[in-house]
Amino acid sequence: MELWQVPLLFSRLPMFPFFDLAHYVASVMALKEQRGAVEVSVRSPVACWFSAMLYCFGGSVLSSLMLAEPPVAFLAKGTNILLASSVWYLVFYCPQDIFYRCFAFLPLRLLVAGMKEVTRTWKITAGVAHADSHFKDAWLVMVAVGWARGAGGGLISNFEQLVRGVWKPETNELLKMSYPVKVTLIGAVLFTLQHCQYLPIARHNLVFLYTVFLVVSKVTMMLTRSATSPFAPFEAAIGHMFFGLQKTPSKVKGEGAASSNGSSVCDRSSSEQHRDGVKKRQAKKTE
Repeated sequence: MELWQVPLLFSRLPMFPFFDLAHYVASVMALKEQRGAVEVSVRSPVACWFSAMLYCFGGSVLSSLMLAEPPVAFLAKGTNILLASSVWYLVFYCPQDIFYRCFAFLPLRLLVAGMKEVTRTWKITAGVAHADSHFKDAWLVMVAVGWARGAGGGLISNFEQLVRGVWKPETNELLKMSYPVKVTLIGAVLFTLQHCQYLPIARHNLVFLYTVFLVVSKVTMMLTRSATSPFAPFEAAIGHMFFGLQKTPSKVKGEGAASSNGSSVCDRSSSEQHRDGVKKRQAKKTE
């Protein structure tokens, strides 16, 4: 096998069962680490199972809704549902939490996370191709569906939280995108440009390069325990250049709080001076 054949062979890798299994393990473990998820699993196993399925198949649900297809179509894949449900049961209900502890071991967790990123690439490319079959050369639709297929679990996180009885509209991914959602959007744009032949690169080469970037960046962020996006410097430069963004909302909020505190102090001091003046005048009258 020659070196140039590696991207081609890599692009032909089947996702089932090993890569899909890694995706389910990583997704359900991420669900378990959400605040209150363990309590929900004890109180309502059905709600917990449905949340786990949204974590595992959220991309399929969202992309189906966008293309006016049945959102429950993923339930027809009985083998995948059985595999994901088995992972859900072992993660939440395995005696002594053995299954979760085993995959929480750092080397295994890195392996699972890397394999999950491989499935992200396959989902993006499948979403772009599926959208093109419905809307020929409609590149905005292709980007949107590819984005939804690859990062659907994050984009519908508010609905998933609602299933568990949690309502946090401030966590909307459109208000504050997480790194997986951002990098999936970039991937959807790249694969759409390649699909429309605006990007002069073979599909299997782009799949290989993009997947390598995903895996390396994910593993690096996990090893360094960094939550900062690699795109942060570019986002800051673009935001300053095109939108005039200079101060973060937290800083503006802090300044507003400081000014309100200062005004309240001034109001209290003025009111105290007024009361002292009234007391002095009343004292003079009594004298």
